[in-house]
Amino acid sequence: MTDDHLPVPGQSSGAAARTPGSDASGPGPAGLPGPEAEAEWSRAVKILDAATEICLACHIRPDGDALGSMLAVAHALRARQAAGSHGAAWRDGTALQGGSAPPDGGTALRDGTVSRDGTALRDGTVSRDGTALRDGTVSRDGTAPQDGTAPQDGTAGQAPPAARIVASFGDLPFEIPRILRFLPGADLLSPPDAFPERPQVMVTFDAASADRLGVLEARACRADELIVLDHHASNTRFGTVNLVDPAAAATAVLAFDLIRRMGVEISRDIALGLYAGLVTDTGSFKYSTTSPRVHELAARLLQTGIEPGVVARELWDRSPFGFLGLLSAALGRAQLEPAGAAGHGLVWTTVTRGDRAAHRLPFEAAESVIDVVRRADEADVAVVLKEDDDGYWQVSARSKGRADVGRACVALGGGGHHLAAGFTAHGTAAEVMTALREQLATGPGAPGVRNGPGVPGGPSEP
Repeated sequence: MTDDHLPVPGQSSGAAARTPGSDASGPGPAGLPGPEAEAEWSRAVKILDAATEICLACHIRPDGDALGSMLAVAHALRARQAAGSHGAAWRDGTALQGGSAPPDGGTALRDGTVSRDGTALRDGTVSRDGTALRDGTVSRDGTAPQDGTAPQDGTAGQAPPAARIVASFGDLPFEIPRILRFLPGADLLSPPDAFPERPQVMVTFDAASADRLGVLEARACRADELIVLDHHASNTRFGTVNLVDPAAAATAVLAFDLIRRMGVEISRDIALGLYAGLVTDTGSFKYSTTSPRVHELAARLLQTGIEPGVVARELWDRSPFGFLGLLSAALGRAQLEPAGAAGHGLVWTTVTRGDRAAHRLPFEAAESVIDVVRRADEADVAVVLKEDDDGYWQVSARSKGRADVGRACVALGGGGHHLAAGFTAHGTAAEVMTALREQLATGPGAPGVRNGPGVPGGPSEP
């Protein structure tokens, strides 16, 4: 389980094109029971069915839930197109003609077939501005293709168009985290500069707010349709369609629901991405979010033949030798405050840039330190301050149940869950901890609960 809603320094939270929660036309969040949620799901599937361009993005510094869920949906979209190219039935009952989908499923190729200015693919299949396909099969607005064969809604003519699929996340430099490189689908990913400036349809995964998309935030705000798939209680409902369910154990649960509603069979590659997300956010089925449905879903995914032991090894049981030195340094400076967190106990430490540099480790190597620090019996709350390459502190907070670290982190400009949350700050470690201690001291049951500003000098956008 990773921290949620860590604002990116120097970026705004929500561009003028769309402010979070401003879409008055859409139904309520998918986390609510009843017809509103079902209408939101139906609308999402209808949008994906009609799209000629689908752009997928997960949050920056992706974890297994974010990247696994996104890759699973990318595989599902590819599978749907492959089925369509062999004459499968379209959702509205019309038939797809063999050969209507390009062999690569309509995605951008890495060999330079997409022109840099985005005007056209060299093979002539699509102009990125969406006005027309050179072969005349469809115009993006669905009004009239040049040869008159098929409007975008797919109700007449030979077949609905095959969608171009782009998948990315907004980190620069763009690099897949080492522990997630075992996931199938690396060939489906493109660097963020390959993302269209104004996507026709964009789907986000495990991002509670637009600023969690990093350099892709502006694209999300300009998207014609923005489908938000997430399970964080702090989600700002920044999409035109919000498939948000805080009761879900992981975004992978919602991704499974979306794939099922698209009518795609769960393949081994799809299952591996979903399973990685499920075990990541349940702590390998240790956390309180683990439910009978979680185990039922896990069983369904394992039936495809994926190996749970392999997933566990890749996610938790591997590290370079240098990590042992980094962990030693972090544990050596750990501090226990028995009276901290409103008397529930606080243990905390830091991982500096110097620690990582000494062992030639990337930032992601510091992510698992919290899992060791939180084992201290004397503390309900564990905190690790991880210094990134820009000198900002990426703060991870965990609770065993008595303290609400989500509330404390939201008050400091971040967000997350009751038991796992985080925020971004700059200043000294002492200044950051002073601000966090104040929020933890005014937790549930304590008088004077405040939702004050963030750490002095740090980002303060909610």
